Amino acid sequence: MDRRPALAPAVAEVRRAVREALEPLRADGSPPVIVALSGGADSLALAAATAFEAPKLGLRPLAIVVDHHLQPGSAEVSARAADAARVLGMDAHVVGVTVDGRDGPEAAARSARYRALTETARARRAAAVLVGHTLDDQAETVLLGLARGSGAASLQGMAASSELGGVTLLRPLLSVRRETTRAACAAAGIEPWEDPHNSDPRFARVRVRERVLPTMEAELGPGVAEALARTAEQLREDAAAFADMIDEVIEDIVEHAEAGISVSAAALAANPAALRHRIIRHIVASEFGQSLTRRQTVEVARLAVSWTGQGPIHLPGCSARRNGGRIEFTADGALSADV
Repeated sequence: MDRRPALAPAVAEVRRAVREALEPLRADGSPPVIVALSGGADSLALAAATAFEAPKLGLRPLAIVVDHHLQPGSAEVSARAADAARVLGMDAHVVGVTVDGRDGPEAAARSARYRALTETARARRAAAVLVGHTLDDQAETVLLGLARGSGAASLQGMAASSELGGVTLLRPLLSVRRETTRAACAAAGIEPWEDPHNSDPRFARVRVRERVLPTMEAELGPGVAEALARTAEQLREDAAAFADMIDEVIEDIVEHAEAGISVSAAALAANPAALRHRIIRHIVASEFGQSLTRRQTVEVARLAVSWTGQGPIHLPGCSARRNGGRIEFTADGALSADV
């Protein structure tokens, strides 16, 4: 009796993760779903699973390879990645971008890449863009956020589903280990490209990947990466709950003013510190497009909880001051006279 060859566990795990991510997008008319393909093991495993699962859900898989032009031979690497996608049965296109480097090479390349992906997705009316971040990437992101002391927002890591430039961005592999994507490629006979930047110790993420996490695993025992990923998920749940609370509170305590926005000092002080600080950061981010450090946030909070007549606090893009029973946030140069 003929038997089908057993499906490799790694291939099955990646396919299952992709199927669960794509299921809500099930559609008629075969809209495209875009896979961001670098040619590395993570994105190739993602592409292979998407090529298998997407058509069953009425979706058309499309690989987009972004050539950053940052390394010699990048055109050849991009072409090979696109060819690999076509072998998997996907359409594939290479998109070239210019990286300006003003925010550092990593951040600038990431911005250029996501800009190209979202522009392509909008032009092709794609149902979503899929990227190949794994559980290991999530753990590295949490550790980097912890090292920078940038608060719970960074420790939340990356979301499995989010919106970017009006495009749905999916990360189906956040529960999948990097070793699994490599095993999936090996089982499928796919040879991934090894990006030399992924082993360059000049980059903080590489040092975390090759030195910090292995040391933590050696000293604390296995499971550190999974624990960090669970922490990110729990913090994301907490953040969602806080966001709902903030929306409810802001409706009652915030008023728009001629030169900015104001908030009731008494009402702000009545909230727990965690919620109070999030309200302050939310106001500045939504009204002025700026992020506050913890020190800046606490200084603004003091205008509500321990005001002794201190003057305006200068913040990125705006200033905050106590005016009677309210705290006023005004754009730079727009402070009104003292009352």
